[in-house]
Amino acid sequence: MKNSLKTEMDDAKKIFRDPILLTTIILVVLSLLIFVVWPLYDVFKESFLTKDGSITFQYYKQVLSQTETKKVLANTLILGISVGLVSTAIGFLFAYADAYIKIKFKKMFNILTILPIVSPPFALAMSFIMLFGQRGFITYNILHMKNANIYGFTGLATVQILTFFPVAYLVLAGLLKQIDPSYEEAARNMGASRGYIFKTITLPLLKPGIANAFLLVFIQSVADFGNAMVIGGNFTTLAAKTYLQAMGNYDLKGGTALATILLSVSIMMFVIQKYWVGNKSYVTVTGKPSRQRDYITEKIVTIPVQGLCFAICVFIMILYVLIPYGSFVNLWGIDYTPTLKHYQYIMALGVKPIIDTTILSLIAMPITGILGMIIAFLIVRKKFLGRRAVEFVSMLSMAVPGTAIGMGYILAYNKEPLILTGTAIIIILAFIFRSMPVGIRSGVASLQQIDPAIEEAAQDLGANSLKVFSSVTIPLIKSAFFSGLVYSFVRSMTAVSAVIFLVSANYNLLTVTIMSQVDVGRIGVAAGYSTILIFIVLIVVGIMKFLLGKIGINTSTREV
Repeated sequence: MKNSLKTEMDDAKKIFRDPILLTTIILVVLSLLIFVVWPLYDVFKESFLTKDGSITFQYYKQVLSQTETKKVLANTLILGISVGLVSTAIGFLFAYADAYIKIKFKKMFNILTILPIVSPPFALAMSFIMLFGQRGFITYNILHMKNANIYGFTGLATVQILTFFPVAYLVLAGLLKQIDPSYEEAARNMGASRGYIFKTITLPLLKPGIANAFLLVFIQSVADFGNAMVIGGNFTTLAAKTYLQAMGNYDLKGGTALATILLSVSIMMFVIQKYWVGNKSYVTVTGKPSRQRDYITEKIVTIPVQGLCFAICVFIMILYVLIPYGSFVNLWGIDYTPTLKHYQYIMALGVKPIIDTTILSLIAMPITGILGMIIAFLIVRKKFLGRRAVEFVSMLSMAVPGTAIGMGYILAYNKEPLILTGTAIIIILAFIFRSMPVGIRSGVASLQQIDPAIEEAAQDLGANSLKVFSSVTIPLIKSAFFSGLVYSFVRSMTAVSAVIFLVSANYNLLTVTIMSQVDVGRIGVAAGYSTILIFIVLIVVGIMKFLLGKIGINTSTREV
């Protein structure tokens, strides 16, 4: 106990002797308190306070006494569990095929992991409606079904599965490739079948990873707002209900109560994923694989797996191709005559959301990247009081549903001392603190692979913390830093659930505009906006990757 206290005192003295480090820690803590904790606290507080400021449970009683709320909560949990299970199973199939089986089209798997990131969060829902809706190409034009209804649980679950299974794939592919093949080969040499090896060796090693993938997909599913609004129909989820209660019914108190319930579910799953399941892994005990794995070549395995993976890939590709195609037809489902009228409409009346979104995302990008790397550096390299709390709060935005963040920003920054509503700053802040966790995690992973002795040597030679961070740390983790920049730009361009509360007459965003066009039935215009968004994202990311590649920086990442 005395040694531990002495160590903490020594660490504190080191920090106080370095004013730059002390100032950085204070600023980071303040920024997390102001822009993460405060908005969430305001949502929580608002749900317990009456208009005269007295504490009450009446808003929870009101929303929980409604049969609809209980149904919505059940809907959300059922959807999250169903999407989590199926997405994890499909993700595992793709990961196993990638790591263990000799099949073609593996490069398509990497494309699949990129598409959901660079497209609007409800892009697949829009394409699904174009194929299977009442005027869908398949249901109406091919099958001649006049009352096709894909709105509801089936449509929403299908779209979420296709959107989120790449998350499970990325998690499991990395783990499968870390398993040392010598275990499996030893079992094969002793006469064990592939099925028996899979059941007794591969699967037990992956159990924590499978649970981790399920929980990550579950969190994404219950927090999903865009797909639920576009294709959910009468199957309402908590994320959609929270927005409708606050903005549609003008019941902010009821909305905060629902947001708090949704927040509790997401944070509980986040804590389980990060601190219980996330710390359990049996894969890397033996270090890196000793040699290359011999791929499975038996046709009884390769043909069905390759066929299923290829079919899923082709279907998803078709859905994404429909977005630009739909922007060039006159009236989807009725008149497929080629036209440019949707782009003419966009250019005549709707260029502002494109400019606003691109500029605000570009402004947020470097701030997000730098702040993410600073926090990663503090978490991994520095010991100070509250370090674990800083890590938890900085990663919290990953689990917090966008509707809760958006509502929190409206509540927190609509009054003194910080009035930001209606400004560009509030949107930029939402972009920064929503995208930051991925950059932090990427930075933490990179720093953990680098010997701290390099930085300690620089400090021993008299360099302060700023000099060490800028001259030693950042060059060592430059790939993670620039990957964080790329991801933050893409995430900002495609954000919808948080910023839908924050847009105003002064600043509108592409995703919010696309959603409003879908709501009024202008599928062609929505597809045009979506195509422009994807085009801008690919151009900016392509330019960044090209320039960074020229100076020897690899921005590709498979972190999840």
